[in-house]
Amino acid sequence: MQIAIAVLVFLVVFLAAFVGLSLLDERNAKARLLRDRLSESQKPAEQPLQDVALVRDEMLSRIPAFDAVLRRSGRVSRLQKMLAQGDVNVRAGNFLLLCAVGAGVFALLLFIAGGNNLIFGWAGAILGFFVPYAYASHRRQKRFQRFEEKFPEAIDTLARAVRAGHAFTTALEMIANEVSEPVAGEFRQLYEEQKFGLPVRDALINLADRIPLVDVKFFVTAVMLQRETGGNLAEILDNLSYVIRERFKILRQVRVHTAQGRLTMVLLMALPPTIVVIMLSINRGFILPLFTDPVGHALIVAGITLQTLGYFFIRRIIRIQV
Repeated sequence: MQIAIAVLVFLVVFLAAFVGLSLLDERNAKARLLRDRLSESQKPAEQPLQDVALVRDEMLSRIPAFDAVLRRSGRVSRLQKMLAQGDVNVRAGNFLLLCAVGAGVFALLLFIAGGNNLIFGWAGAILGFFVPYAYASHRRQKRFQRFEEKFPEAIDTLARAVRAGHAFTTALEMIANEVSEPVAGEFRQLYEEQKFGLPVRDALINLADRIPLVDVKFFVTAVMLQRETGGNLAEILDNLSYVIRERFKILRQVRVHTAQGRLTMVLLMALPPTIVVIMLSINRGFILPLFTDPVGHALIVAGITLQTLGYFFIRRIIRIQV
């Protein structure tokens, strides 16, 4: 118990010192930025201005010191990209702090519930750390699904606008104003990027990078090829929309045929914890050795491991790529 108190005091002191130094660093950074702007404004007017490139620099944390540390990691940048794809309005640094808080809360709860057992504490820490990540991943997947559903409508709108004589960039603005989210937001960003001077090819590549779906890659490839080699863009978009809708029909048929496998996966995953809860309420003394005896702890770890492996195996079987 004394060791836990000492570790807790050390963490509190460390976080307090880190926050204090970060606030001081942020204040100094603002002062340096202000001095740089004043020095730029006081330069003679006859000096030629240098070419300024449009750069989008997204902060990973509002704390300058923490942001500098996070920028050194490519995984944190990928995490920030995943949060943006899931429309989670949280910076990567704050998200990692949230994961740490979740790990501490879950570790404390399971440590107390498991009779002050460190195994349950570590299991709770791991679970609490990955719960926010699972939520963000779920948001990302749902947003991609909504995008796929609305994407054929956006392609049809683009084809009609091109057939009516509008320019390609004007048609992108029409999609941003007429189609619902999340398609409208992504095409609005595509339109604004090329409007501010980015080549259309690069803007399309950025769209495929933000939304890494097969249909979007087909769309980007078709538009880029048409702009380089020529052809009837409206006809190409009509064919692409037809292919996407037909693929959705096949996916729905596959989902019907794999419904039994999904139901089996849900039942197998929910059955063990349900039985444990029922036994704790009916006959607590029968199931309690599973949480107090070392052999029971090993059985719990083995059961959770096998459950996890079974989940991924069944999920791989029922997931059919179309």
